[in-house]
Amino acid sequence: VNLQREVHSKKAPLLTKLTDKMMRKIAEADIDPSTRYDLHTSLEGMHKHDKVCHGDFNPSNVIIDANGEYSIIDWAHATQGNASADVAKTFLLFSVNGQAELAEKYLNMITEKGGLEKRGIQRWIPIVAAVQLKKGEVEDRKTLEKWVDVVDYE
Repeated sequence: VNLQREVHSKKAPLLTKLTDKMMRKIAEADIDPSTRYDLHTSLEGMHKHDKVCHGDFNPSNVIIDANGEYSIIDWAHATQGNASADVAKTFLLFSVNGQAELAEKYLNMITEKGGLEKRGIQRWIPIVAAVQLKKGEVEDRKTLEKWVDVVDYE
């Protein structure tokens, strides 16, 4: 959580904008047109930020060396945007990998540290889930579709 927060404290103005990338991916997602419209509308209404977002932040992309130093790898999905969207992606990564309890613990930990509101992160979950449907594996599809259909996650 602290390492991800450190990433979010940085800015890289030349990175692709997260919302632009998400708009394209939602347009390509295999979802009904009405849901696509709702997701695009929701995305347009989100606060625009310029924080560095890793885009695939999870334990398998963090290396700890013999001295206890941390390194983050796999920056292929890095963008600039709203940190809450990046957190929503990590939450979903845990969720689709059968770690729902860990996903909730992560969400609670990152919001308790301050700077991000739980409700703000939760508003991103359907959008991020729809983006993942474009590339989601078959077994992930049902889990992701449930999140896309969530109106008010609590």
